[in-house]
Amino acid sequence: MEDMSFIKLPADEGKQPAKKRAKLPQSSLVEEEEERQRNVKNLAVLGEKNSSVKLLEELVFGAEEELLERLVEEDEDQTGLLLLEDKDEEEAKESEDEGGMRQEPQAEKKAAWVDEDDELEEEVDMKHRFRRNLMKGEAESTMTKQKLQQRMREQFQKAMGGTPSWAESSDQKRRRRRRAEEDEDEEDDLLRRTGNFVASSDSLPSGILRVKKCLHANSTRPSEDRLTTVQFHPSAQVVMTAGLDQSVSLFQVDGKTNPKIQSIHLERFPVHKAQFSVDGEMVIATSLKNKMFYLYDMMEGRVSPVHTVRGLNEARVKEFSVCPEGGALLLTGTNGYLHVLTLKTKEVVRSMKINGDVSGVAFSPDGSKVFANSEDGEVYVWDMRSSRCVNRFTDDGCVRGTSIATSQNGQYLACGSQSGVVNVYSQEACLNSANPKPLKAVMNLLTSATALTFNPTSEILAIASRAEDEAVRLVHLPSLTVFSNFPVAKRKIVYRASCLDFSPHSGFFSLANNKGHAPLYRLLHYKEF
Repeated sequence: MEDMSFIKLPADEGKQPAKKRAKLPQSSLVEEEEERQRNVKNLAVLGEKNSSVKLLEELVFGAEEELLERLVEEDEDQTGLLLLEDKDEEEAKESEDEGGMRQEPQAEKKAAWVDEDDELEEEVDMKHRFRRNLMKGEAESTMTKQKLQQRMREQFQKAMGGTPSWAESSDQKRRRRRRAEEDEDEEDDLLRRTGNFVASSDSLPSGILRVKKCLHANSTRPSEDRLTTVQFHPSAQVVMTAGLDQSVSLFQVDGKTNPKIQSIHLERFPVHKAQFSVDGEMVIATSLKNKMFYLYDMMEGRVSPVHTVRGLNEARVKEFSVCPEGGALLLTGTNGYLHVLTLKTKEVVRSMKINGDVSGVAFSPDGSKVFANSEDGEVYVWDMRSSRCVNRFTDDGCVRGTSIATSQNGQYLACGSQSGVVNVYSQEACLNSANPKPLKAVMNLLTSATALTFNPTSEILAIASRAEDEAVRLVHLPSLTVFSNFPVAKRKIVYRASCLDFSPHSGFFSLANNKGHAPLYRLLHYKEF
């Protein structure tokens, strides 16, 4: 029999039949309602704050408004600190990019032990024979130990040309490296600007000359015999060397590799002297015992021997000077003769004569006057246009003259003697006075002064003797004092110099020595080649 307590409903299509839900007993419903009431009561109790709890919260956190304000302030402070830290990190990164050479100064360490006697100023007797040369006057008969140490340090640095690298602190070494990098940048800039113009520079300081030793100018082809000539090209970045190995060589000057451009060999012709023409397109070379001389045309690469010179009655052509006006040579003959030779016709157009043998000649800057130094110690001034002697004077204290040179600004005249003394005169006084007095007698050479050269700015006079090693000095003309740091006495580099020359704007200085080398120096004060 069917159960009539349930009514069957028609099932919907696509739906599952609903499951029957078990009916809860009545006792369970009552218990559930009681549990709900207890939860509501507990929540009401939790919502009420005890007065002691509220007081504790205010003591710890403050009132609700104060807590919110404090939280906002702390958030702002934290944000500011983070910004400051980011800024410090950025500045530290920038300083590292700029060089990373700065370091925080370390705290000075205290001595582990101090001797009280060290603090006492003990007087030292300066009249002792080992300390006598450190005195600057009779008033310094005694000196404290600290002052004596300072004086000895100054004398050592003066002799070494500055503080040696092994005695420099780490900060000094870093500064020196930065200066060297700056100097290299200046050199690179210098080698990119070699135009034919006069460089303007600040006045050259005296005392210590800022100089850098470079690779020898002829390092790619050193001479096999004594070098007799070194000369810079008047407009190009080129230097020429010549010597007794019968060769004339040209090198490009960069201070680092100095590559060879060209070298010519002159058969059975040891070169005594070689010089560029005024325009720099030709090289004139003479030998020791030949009347013949060579002309080397650099533009065409042609070497032309000149066997005879019309009107020249000399057994040999050895010493000569290129006339500043160009197109002519002044040949030094025997018995006091000077001959003017034109390069166009290869003939002597006029001659001049002085008493005694000629030991050296030098032109005035415009070429209108020529100064001739005789071995008798007299200086003759000739007018080149009229071939007349316009003045004559005796070199002060000179017994035998050996060399002479003039400055390019027309201010100075230098005369060298066999005793090693070099007298520096005013060129104007030598033109107008019969008894001019030297502005300065340079006595730093002990042997015959055989080579004199002024730099193009007329701030430096280079003097040398080929009779002794390292006998080269550079004179600061504005103060008429000798630079104390040239040559550096650590080891021999110069040896016996026979010829000196400066580059067109004084950026480089070179010399020819008896070892077949041409030491090259970079004068850092001058920015141009």
